[in-house]
Amino acid sequence: MTIIEYVQTLSDNPYFGAGFGLFGLGAGAALLRKSAQTGMILFRRHYMITLEVPCRDKSYEWLLKWITNKGAKGTQHLAVSTSFLQSDTGYVTTKYEFIPSIGTHFFRFRNNWIKVERTREQQMHDVNLGMPFESVHLTALGKNKEMYFEILDEARQMALAEHKGKTIMYTAMGHEWRQFGHPKKQRPLDSVILDDDISDKIVNDCEEFIKNVKWYSDRGIPYRRGYLLHGPPGCGKSSFITALAGRLNRGICVLNLSDRMLTDDRLNHLLAVAPQETIILLEDIDAVFVSREETREVKAAFQGLNSVTLSGLLNALDGVASSEGRILFMTTNYLDRLDPALIRPGRVDYKEYIGWCSAIQLEKMFLRFYIEKKNDVENLAKKFAENVLSHKRNVSPAQIQGFFLFYKNEPEVVVNNVSKLWELT
Repeated sequence: MTIIEYVQTLSDNPYFGAGFGLFGLGAGAALLRKSAQTGMILFRRHYMITLEVPCRDKSYEWLLKWITNKGAKGTQHLAVSTSFLQSDTGYVTTKYEFIPSIGTHFFRFRNNWIKVERTREQQMHDVNLGMPFESVHLTALGKNKEMYFEILDEARQMALAEHKGKTIMYTAMGHEWRQFGHPKKQRPLDSVILDDDISDKIVNDCEEFIKNVKWYSDRGIPYRRGYLLHGPPGCGKSSFITALAGRLNRGICVLNLSDRMLTDDRLNHLLAVAPQETIILLEDIDAVFVSREETREVKAAFQGLNSVTLSGLLNALDGVASSEGRILFMTTNYLDRLDPALIRPGRVDYKEYIGWCSAIQLEKMFLRFYIEKKNDVENLAKKFAENVLSHKRNVSPAQIQGFFLFYKNEPEVVVNNVSKLWELT
C-alpha cells in the first residue's frame, strides 16, 4: 500500500477525521492567541508610552495626590492618608486625603486617556521605609513624553503650593533623607532677637553665597559654605537657624552624628544626596567629638559613644568626594572643645558667637512681647533691661521668654519682679 493510499484510508476513518479536526481547531486557536499577544506587544512597544514611578522616587507622593485631585476624581477605589493640622486658634483639626488605592484606574489628561496601575510587592520591602515596595505605572497611547513631564511638573507645583510658607524638616533614614513630621510654619526672622547686627550679617552672607555660583566656579573654589554658631545654651542658635531657613525658603536636614548606625561612608553619602535647597544642621557638635589635644581622661569619656570618626567627618565636609552647593550649620556650647581641624577655613567659613542677653536684646524682646499692652511700653522696656542688668547675672533669651510667659498680660509686674527671673526659669 502506497503512502497516498494509506492517508486516504485514514481520512475515511470517522474517528481520525474528528480528532484531526479538533487538532486543527486547537492549533488555529493557539496560533490566533499567540498572534494577538505578539501584536499587542508590538502595539505597546511602538504606539504606547509607559512611565514607572517607584515609591523611592521623590515625586511618588506628589503624583498620587495629583492623580486624585486633578486626574482620577471619579475613581471609586481610594486609600486614605490622615494628618493633623493645628490652626491659629490652637485647635487641632483632622485632615483626610484620598489617594488611588492598589489597582487600576483611568483618567483623562490633555484629551488623552491614561491608565494608572498602582502595584504593591508583598515579597519586597523598602528597607528605609519599612513598607512593601510600591510603584505606579502610567500608560497612554502615542509617543509624546512631554505629557508625562507636564504631569510631573504639575504634581511638583501642587506640592510646592501646599508647602508654601512652611519649613520642611528632613531626617536620615537608612541611606536616604525623608521628611520628618509635618511642615512647620515659617518662623519670622525678627522673632529671633540677637545682639547687634548678627542676624543681618549672617543673612547677607548666606544670600551672597547663594547668588554667586559662577563666582566660585570661575575661581575654582568649592561651592559650599560652613557656619559655626557657638555660645551658651538657650541663646537662640537653633531658633535662628530655623528662622533663617524660612527666610531663605529652604528646608532643614537634621543629622544626628551620635547615631550608632551612622558610619563614615553613610555620612559621606547622606551629605552628598541631601535634598536641594536645604540647610544641613549638625547640632551640639562638641558632644560628639573632642579635640585631639584634650586629655586622655576626656577622650575616654567619649570613646564608644559614636560610630563616626573625626577623620570621616573632616573628609565628608571638604574631602575629594564632598558635595557642593551645600550650606551647613554647626552649633556648639563649648568652642574650646572642638578640634582645630574641624573649624578651620574651608570647613567652617563663618563663626559667630551667640551669647547672653544684652540691653538691646532685653528691650527688643520686651517690646515684641508686650507691644499691644500699653502706650508707654518703650519706657517699661528700658526699665526692664536696666533692672535685669543691675543684678549682674547672665541671662539667656530662653530664660527671658519663659519669664514673660508667666506674666503674659502684665508688663508692669514683669518690670517690678525681675528678681524672680532666676527663680521661675
